[in-house]
Amino acid sequence: MATTTHTTAHTSLTSVTLEVADPAAARRFYAAFGVEPYVRLRASEAHSTGFRGFTLALTVSGPATVDGFVAAAVDAGATVLKPAAKSLWGYGGIVQAPDGTIWKIATSARKDTGPATREIDEVVLLLGVEDVKATKQFYVGRGLGVAKSFGGKYVEFAAGGAGSVKLALYKRRALAKDLGVPADGTGSHRVVLGSTSDAFTDPDGFAWEGPESHTPATQP
Repeated sequence: MATTTHTTAHTSLTSVTLEVADPAAARRFYAAFGVEPYVRLRASEAHSTGFRGFTLALTVSGPATVDGFVAAAVDAGATVLKPAAKSLWGYGGIVQAPDGTIWKIATSARKDTGPATREIDEVVLLLGVEDVKATKQFYVGRGLGVAKSFGGKYVEFAAGGAGSVKLALYKRRALAKDLGVPADGTGSHRVVLGSTSDAFTDPDGFAWEGPESHTPATQP
């Protein structure tokens, strides 16, 4: 495997900022949903229509915990895109927050081995991209380490640290199909990624900010 000794920057994902019309309302939703520690919020009226090209995925311990998170999201105002159900890979459901962000809650367990909890095992930011291999190489060139790679279908990068959000790439149309929404969308992605290095924009238009730009986000 090629090394990255000649890269000009070493990047890791330090934060995920959602651009929302009403940060106060969004903060209340995410607190009730139970994912508040994983996202930052920033006021924005940026134009956006259709699929924004990403989702945030929660991995939890079992079906009852999936149901608990889905119910909490719905009670707080989310819309169910796919009801929680069994599948070949486990059990999961998909909801859309009032601000438009799509969340997937899933477990690989088919049966509960204990009571439901409010614990999250892993959070992954899945970016829907046109060319997984090309975008993978773009990020490798910026110093991200690859943890998992399945050809041109899926790539997961190494986590930045305990409790952090992982970054992964998926084909845009495949991601939209998985979420149950049309793949078409225009305008802003309405998400900004925090970087340990300089600001940049990836091939699919996802914007990264340098460390000095993180403070304007409305952190609950």
